[in-house]
Amino acid sequence: MNFITNILNYLGWYPTIFFLMLLESTVVPVPSEFVVTPAAYHAASGSLNVFLVVLFATLGADVGASINYFVALYVGRPVIYKFANSKWGKMCLLNQEKVEKSEKYFDDHGIAATLTGRFVPVIRHLISIPAGLARMHYGKFILFTTIGAGGWHSVLAILGWYLHAIVPEDQLNDKISEYAEYIKFAILGLIILAVIYFVIKRKLNHKQEKTA
Repeated sequence: MNFITNILNYLGWYPTIFFLMLLESTVVPVPSEFVVTPAAYHAASGSLNVFLVVLFATLGADVGASINYFVALYVGRPVIYKFANSKWGKMCLLNQEKVEKSEKYFDDHGIAATLTGRFVPVIRHLISIPAGLARMHYGKFILFTTIGAGGWHSVLAILGWYLHAIVPEDQLNDKISEYAEYIKFAILGLIILAVIYFVIKRKLNHKQEKTA
């Protein structure tokens, strides 16, 4: 994590945020928590603009997700799975099980998965693959990806801004790890509640249509 912080310090924050979030949205395991949160931490001191941090992070995520989308769209499932099972895939901490998990998530939640999936660990950087395989309309894909990625990066930016007031910089990475776990569980809980709500709503609407 210190390595990522050093890259951000030496290569320039905004371009590096964009590039690292591009990588995170492909298949390279770059943890967004340790990119966006430290950037927002520094923004709280006035050295960066927190809105530009979220903007560049989201643009990077959009480009990375689009790469996954179009690769999946044009090369198809056999090549995707072959790469996931290759040594290169394993170097990216990728395997067939993770790809299958992202496909199942997409199948279970439909096109909205490209939005909600941005908040789910493991699923976040792979959800664009099943979207491409399913030939989801690109306009809808990039809209939902932008909303989901923007929402997730905003949460991380708020965390970084908050930590600036209570944590010295040498303890930042430890606190990010601690708080990130709480955030993940809270967001997963909200997603589960939202899914339950929409399922119940759909069933009630279907029941009303049958009785009408």
